[in-house]
Amino acid sequence: MHSYLQLMRISNCAMAAFASIIAVLITFGILEEGDGLFPIMDSLLVMVTVVLITGAGNTINDYYDIHIDSINRPQRPIPSGRVSARNALYFSFLLFAVGIFLAFWINYVCVAIAIINSFLLVLYARNLKSMPLVGNVSVGYLTGSTFLFGGAVFGIGGVYALAILFLLATFATIAREIVKDIEDMEGDMQEGAKTLPIVAGEKVSKFLASALGIIGIIASPYPYLTGLLGEGYLYLVVLADAVFIFAILAILRGNPGKSSKWFKYAMFLALFAFVAGSSL
Repeated sequence: MHSYLQLMRISNCAMAAFASIIAVLITFGILEEGDGLFPIMDSLLVMVTVVLITGAGNTINDYYDIHIDSINRPQRPIPSGRVSARNALYFSFLLFAVGIFLAFWINYVCVAIAIINSFLLVLYARNLKSMPLVGNVSVGYLTGSTFLFGGAVFGIGGVYALAILFLLATFATIAREIVKDIEDMEGDMQEGAKTLPIVAGEKVSKFLASALGIIGIIASPYPYLTGLLGEGYLYLVVLADAVFIFAILAILRGNPGKSSKWFKYAMFLALFAFVAGSSL
């Protein structure tokens, strides 16, 4: 059982589930006037569904990466022989199926997101991750959609309510993924990978990552200006924006390792800014 949990990367699944429940709490604070009942059962279903589909995506990713992992990560469950490739594939399909089934018990919006994400996770593992920028955008969407899935507990209105959070998370993740590709250029070139920095060059990649970070900073006041979130959001998002600026400066100065860390810290601050700004 431990090998299958490792295959799922259960700690990553738990973090995704945490983000989804935060999204439910934020959307509840935005849409409810204080007399509504918090959807406890739907929230639990959201968390379990996110764990299952995220775990399925990680599992099928390892299935397609078996040859690379046998060289770079031989201790992983499949190359080490603790889980066969066939069993890993079946296990991922089982996780996808159960995750989508549980989404049916929430609402049709959650079902749609669950199906789209499941399809994209398979496509990413099989084809998209080897495509420059397309793979980065796919990871960005999948990260941001965790918040959309939590908001979808309240239907399409919840998706609209968290649209800006989705976009901010997506842009920040794409920027960080590009920065990570810059950091890994040497090793990726040796493996014959075709990441954006290798295909388009490090300079272009730096400016694209910086531009996405700047777009996120410019868009960050929107939830406060439109009245979606209160002053608590504004105070923390200013701090998050400052960290984003440090991340941008770090990549422009040629330090992708430090930039990646700053982007990660800024994304956490932005998440808590939404929590602070919602009327929970």
